Amino acid sequence: MAGISRTVPAWSRGAIAIGAMAVVLAACGSGKTGSGSGDAAGRLSGRGPITLAQGKDTSGNVQNQVNTWNSRHPKEQVRLIELPEDADAQRQQMVQNAQTKSDAYTVLNLDVVWTSEFAANRWITPLPKAQFDLSKFLPPTVQTATYRDQLYAAPWKTDAGLLYYRTDLLKKAGISAPPKTWDEMKTDCGKVKGVNCYAGQFDKYEGLTCNFSEAVDSAGGVVVDDQGKPDVNTPQAKQGLDFLVQGFKSGLIPKEAITYQEEPARRAFEKGNLLFLRQWPYQWALSNKPGSSKVVGKFDVAPLPGLGGPGAPTLGGHNLAISAFAKNKATALDFISFLTSENTERANLLASSEAPTLASLYGDPELRKKFPYLPVLKASLLNAKPRPKAVRYGDVTAAIQEDAYAALTGKMTSDQALADLQNKLGQLIQP
Repeated sequence: MAGISRTVPAWSRGAIAIGAMAVVLAACGSGKTGSGSGDAAGRLSGRGPITLAQGKDTSGNVQNQVNTWNSRHPKEQVRLIELPEDADAQRQQMVQNAQTKSDAYTVLNLDVVWTSEFAANRWITPLPKAQFDLSKFLPPTVQTATYRDQLYAAPWKTDAGLLYYRTDLLKKAGISAPPKTWDEMKTDCGKVKGVNCYAGQFDKYEGLTCNFSEAVDSAGGVVVDDQGKPDVNTPQAKQGLDFLVQGFKSGLIPKEAITYQEEPARRAFEKGNLLFLRQWPYQWALSNKPGSSKVVGKFDVAPLPGLGGPGAPTLGGHNLAISAFAKNKATALDFISFLTSENTERANLLASSEAPTLASLYGDPELRKKFPYLPVLKASLLNAKPRPKAVRYGDVTAAIQEDAYAALTGKMTSDQALADLQNKLGQLIQP
């Protein structure tokens, strides 16, 4: 997610059965119970109570994981601190905590695009690579947790945008497969009456950065090129942005979607108001939950459509880092190892449908039977494009949001918005 993060939200409730936690390297902790913040070299020392700071736990499953840990570690209890649902507000509170050098937050659940910023500012502590078998994680997730070849976080949950679509309505209209292009999606919508066509996350927040980036990438453009240079004022980027701008003008995208973040978009789909929705994987379980969703068993997911074929989703997700100002960092490292172990990630997928970072889980027969979309999700994750990896990411995403929102609301033309954004990014991003 943006994002939820998400990024972004989680999914259904469920009990967790978790296996044994990996043994912690002796060099990473004191082995004693008590407080300690680690020395100036970033050594991970100190054992005792810690906190986990993250956005609102919409699934309730993070608390289940915390409870499992706490039952096994009575002298090293974890307390969950829930920050606002909005990703930008989460980041702001974490930044404020770091700037005041507060020890209130121990483990930080960071949106993947925040890792570089927090590492560059020395707000988080480097992690020992030997603690984690990085070869077992999906390669894109490891890249998001690394800054200047140093591991600063552990990949915990990953995300890539998917197209949720109403199978029942398409079938009734004689449509046998989900659209692969934007034009196909428009044609499909013309055949289905009484429901809005398409929506995503278009409020002025991190989700808009993801949706804008996906539109640009899916039209063959880029926001930032492979050399780290902004290159968003191009015909390809204009085609991507115009898909969204014209969508609002034509009614392809309902006007109320300009206020949509992840949860309002999810609720609109579950009420039966949308034929297609761009959304993160977490929605699968919630939309299949009897009683609260009107579309149970009536939808499926597919790769996002693009200009001339399948689109390029934005890579989302969350990494776990240790605050540089925290106490009991050895306990924090143990806790991160516990959350990112195969048993825990597997149990979390079963309970919440959140996308795991461990590659082996995508081929697990039991999991694929329960979550038939896993092959589609894995392909989307491996095809996903990262958002700009910038030290000043907060300023970068604010610039993207401002100009994209201005174009969607008609305050700027697409040409004006992209030219303005190119100028801003050129000043903010240094290759």
